[in-house]
Amino acid sequence: MADTEASAQASGRHLIVMDIDSTLINQEVIDLLGEEAGVGERVAEVTERAMRGELDFKAALEERVALLAGLDESVFDRTFARVTFTPGAQELVAEAHERGWKVGVVSGGFHEVADRIVEAVDIDYCLANRLEVADGKLTGRLAAEIVTKDRKLASLRAWAKELGIPMERTVAIGDGANDIPMILAAGVGIGFCAKPKVRAAAPHHIDERNLMLAYPIIDAAEA
Repeated sequence: MADTEASAQASGRHLIVMDIDSTLINQEVIDLLGEEAGVGERVAEVTERAMRGELDFKAALEERVALLAGLDESVFDRTFARVTFTPGAQELVAEAHERGWKVGVVSGGFHEVADRIVEAVDIDYCLANRLEVADGKLTGRLAAEIVTKDRKLASLRAWAKELGIPMERTVAIGDGANDIPMILAAGVGIGFCAKPKVRAAAPHHIDERNLMLAYPIIDAAEA
């Protein structure tokens, strides 16, 4: 066993990985961008169906991003200004760091807003999509490989390996269908105010919008 892994096991250090939209924050960033583009209802409908697992996530994301073409890149500032953190979100991250743990986020949203969210609450790792911008305008295309359910799971595993934290001491929290693989793979998997498919799959559930309720679940799993 590597020294780093042995140290992590001895100290009880954990890695918490969360979804951003509708989990760490109260909004879906793609929906806020859709409102800026004047197609809010159309985008929100597709988002809801995708999060319920009724649509192919990649195709649904590309469809919504195409509707954002022509928006000025200043939209990212306005969108971040509308973001509100889920109750308990900032406290969850602060408590994790107090315990010597690490926190990551994996999002089908966009680095252009996610990076500001991460900086605001001092999160350690972040994976999100990127929007293509040309001449100060959104092109309606993505600029990097799409963050799928498989990439969310891969990030959980990769960050845990990098930190020397065994998978049984990882925690995954999310609300949408694309969070299911990481929820099932984590030592403690939590559906947060989850869509029906997630609620059916997740070993643990939080049905109140308070992320600090994750700690009684995590601590009970360790008892």
